[in-house]
Amino acid sequence: MTLTLTVADEVRALVPGFTPLAVEARGLVNGPSDATSSALLDDAARRLAARLDGRAPHEDPHVAAWREAYSAFGAKPSRTRNSAEALARRALADGGLPRINLLVDAYNAVSVAHLVPVGGEDTDRIRGGMRLLRATGTEPFVTAAGGQEVVEHPEAGEVVWCDDEGVTCRRWNWRQGVRTRLTERSVNALFLLEGLAPMPLTALEAAGAELAETLEKLSPGARITVHGPA
Repeated sequence: MTLTLTVADEVRALVPGFTPLAVEARGLVNGPSDATSSALLDDAARRLAARLDGRAPHEDPHVAAWREAYSAFGAKPSRTRNSAEALARRALADGGLPRINLLVDAYNAVSVAHLVPVGGEDTDRIRGGMRLLRATGTEPFVTAAGGQEVVEHPEAGEVVWCDDEGVTCRRWNWRQGVRTRLTERSVNALFLLEGLAPMPLTALEAAGAELAETLEKLSPGARITVHGPA
């Protein structure tokens, strides 16, 4: 993999059993959401409803494990939900899932269908390697507020993804920064699928394989590589 991923020992000690899986893609073709990506999201919502069978998302064992992980570093999981739970709640609500662009729709669909946090980063905007660590509280995080870019800082001890320039995602997988997010101009990307016990390794690998297959269909000719769990 051309982009290095590192999980700090302090994170592994905090939440044993964390397993990231990466899907690397080069030569992608992105664009506005269309009928194909909308169908992916609608199908994912149906699969989610069947999986939960009337339960709330937080009652799923994997989502419950993420709530415990958030509590472990001081976040309030009912207020700042992990990305899989947040998307699942939207999928089950009347408004349904948002349509963002082809690539974001694709990984959101996999996240919802498999109830696993999935993030997508534009590798052309990443500076250096990506690291999952506990923040000091001084790292910059570029986000948007009122249509303008603003710089925030994580809380000390918060688990964050970052590169050499700053935080790329706060509270593990809660909120992605604007600097590295996938836009309609993105052509190279890294997708991170994040599993916790009790999610079986085979289930995480199945989610990664589905995402790779979807990307190949959306971008024929793209070079897609699934990197096994680290």
